[in-house]
Amino acid sequence: MKTTRLGRTGFSVTRVGFGALPVQRLSLEDGARLLRRAYDAGINFFDTARGYTDSEEKIGRALADVRSKLFIATKSGAGDKATVLQHLETSLRQMKTDYVDILQLHTPRQLPDPADPNSSYAALAEARKQGKARFVGISNHSLAVARQAAESGLYDTIQYPLSAISSAAELRFVEECAARDVGVIAMKPLCGGLLTSPAPSFAVLRQFENLVPIWGIQRERELDEIVALEAHPPALDAAMRAEVEKLRQELAGEFCRACGYCLPCPANIPIPMAARMGYLLRRMPWQQFLSKEWREKMALIDQCQSCDHCREHCPYQLDPPKLMRKMYEDYKSFCAEKESG
Repeated sequence: MKTTRLGRTGFSVTRVGFGALPVQRLSLEDGARLLRRAYDAGINFFDTARGYTDSEEKIGRALADVRSKLFIATKSGAGDKATVLQHLETSLRQMKTDYVDILQLHTPRQLPDPADPNSSYAALAEARKQGKARFVGISNHSLAVARQAAESGLYDTIQYPLSAISSAAELRFVEECAARDVGVIAMKPLCGGLLTSPAPSFAVLRQFENLVPIWGIQRERELDEIVALEAHPPALDAAMRAEVEKLRQELAGEFCRACGYCLPCPANIPIPMAARMGYLLRRMPWQQFLSKEWREKMALIDQCQSCDHCREHCPYQLDPPKLMRKMYEDYKSFCAEKESG
């Protein structure tokens, strides 16, 4: 399996990484089995987070005996030094290791003050000093915050959502990171499941030597598909560029990326799902979304309080209430069509 240098970390990581968020949906045994199968297939880079319930425990169960051959990145969403370090201790214990290769701050809305001795950044510095983190990074859904992190020179890696439909500005950002020798970890290469084939994102992201996509893998067939693509990487030729452009036309612009910055919602609306329901119905098995539970969840859109929290916190400057109302009308029409058919 091909490897690449992940920025100034100097790590020679496989050009496909394993995103461990989905394995929290599996049993302990099944999750560990899938992780081990990924390692046996040649993958050496695994990304997780303290917030991914038992994903770290599954990594420890599956991969502790080969720890020295791996590069493991985890994250803490805490906003202060003490809690980040507390999260790190839990992560180390769960993964049965005494260090992580990259410790990342998990989607802060703004960069912490590096001069504040109690900040989350101070925790990164302390973890590195103690040898419990070899390098430090940050994940974010805001391009502005990600760019500030790269320009600060304080972070070795930056994790950001990148895919076949990424904008020209986002792809330029990857090049800006390369110029600063910052490694880029590309999350959500399938846009939260809305891209039904990984090939377009595989081709687009393979252009960048300082970038490693982490594929959220939950099933063996998904792992097999990624491994097969790595064995024979799709070319970004004219046909693929046409496919990429088609996807951009379908999904760009008013497309919700499901980052979750809009939450919590005072009306308990599942905004990241509701604001893209029309796409989910047509790009995933739709039957699951016509259940009584989902009908009740979508009906909550009528209870929107117009508090503007979601609109003010969307890093993509979308209008979530408007999107949700549009998606709800489409949802009701879709349900009626399936029931009548």
